[in-house]
Amino acid sequence: MGRGHWIWREAERKVLRMNEPIPDSWKAALAPALSDEAGRSLGDFLLAEEAAGKLVYPPRGSRLKALELTPLDKVKVVILGQDPYHGPGQAMGLAFSVPEGVKLPPSLRNIYKELASDLGLAMPAHGDLTKWAREGVLLLNTTLTVEEGKAGSHAGRGWDEVTDACIAAVAAREEPAVFILWGSHAQAKAKRIPALQLGRHLVIESPHPSPLSAHRGFFGSAPFSRANFFLTEAGRTRVDWSLPQGPQPTLL
Repeated sequence: MGRGHWIWREAERKVLRMNEPIPDSWKAALAPALSDEAGRSLGDFLLAEEAAGKLVYPPRGSRLKALELTPLDKVKVVILGQDPYHGPGQAMGLAFSVPEGVKLPPSLRNIYKELASDLGLAMPAHGDLTKWAREGVLLLNTTLTVEEGKAGSHAGRGWDEVTDACIAAVAAREEPAVFILWGSHAQAKAKRIPALQLGRHLVIESPHPSPLSAHRGFFGSAPFSRANFFLTEAGRTRVDWSLPQGPQPTLL
């Protein structure tokens, strides 16, 4: 048995302990991260949290939803968030997204306002961004779980190594991609894109869409049209940023 195969089998064993099978297209990219010390402790930490009666979001089976819906070879755009929503029923494994019928969080409402301003699209009536994920938009949080009611509670527990590996894997591909980094936390991840790779990718940076910072430069940044212009110039298909309509939710 070769060392590469052994590394993956070790990584797969740890992921299965978390009930989170890794989609095939991401296995090779994530095997080293899941085999190191951080990867070894991540599954134990999550199991211990749940054994202690703590609610962890998103629920098991959806923590790698972003990777499931957007295979590595299909990624056109990466939108990077920080950690999942920590309220009941909100987190669904896609950064900034909430299931249909759930109130729109303020940051997502501001994203929709910029979408309308940038592309002239009607403001969607729900918060489910699954269609974007299927269009090739990797909606990735840097930390993929959180304890109920405690933002940032799972930071530093091993997810950063996993999601850093995702970013590096997209950057290493020959196909040009767009990295949309909102806020200082996401922008710190730009270091995962080596300078030589930056030449073939586009990085769009602006303040976070949170109500606390959106008026400092997020509004008017036109990330959606800029991403599509770059993709077209690079010979890749554009992202269809429109979202299906549904019942109008109550805004927070």
